[in-house]
Amino acid sequence: MASYFSNAGVKAGLDAMLDLLDAGGAGSLRIYSGTAPADADTALSGNTLLAQLALSSTGFASSTDGTGKATAAANSITTDSSADASGTATFCRMYTNGGTCVWQGTVGTSGANLNLVTTSIVATQPVSCSSFTMNLSETGT
Repeated sequence: MASYFSNAGVKAGLDAMLDLLDAGGAGSLRIYSGTAPADADTALSGNTLLAQLALSSTGFASSTDGTGKATAAANSITTDSSADASGTATFCRMYTNGGTCVWQGTVGTSGANLNLVTTSIVATQPVSCSSFTMNLSETGT
């Protein structure tokens, strides 16, 4: 079975999801080690928070029409000037200011949702993200 969403529909959906990050104040991008939970609704289990970077009060710009997708770029993301712990970054999550997970993705040095210069995070060292783009596809199941 093949289904497709209109660009207007995926833009509205992406904007609504990303607006959740702004509720109650700026959200955050958190980077973890360990095995990623099954999805963004599954609780963490034995994972270590390596770094937490603050999103802007308006985390993302309004989405635009990409080829077969809606796309939205993050506004500035504040560097975590002192990583919380040392470890190998394996996944990341975006949270509301109130601590609700909205999104989860992979971390790597290329081909991941969040690409870092190195996945080796060292406690007390800075961790930064110079840009981040979120996409939502027009194809569904």
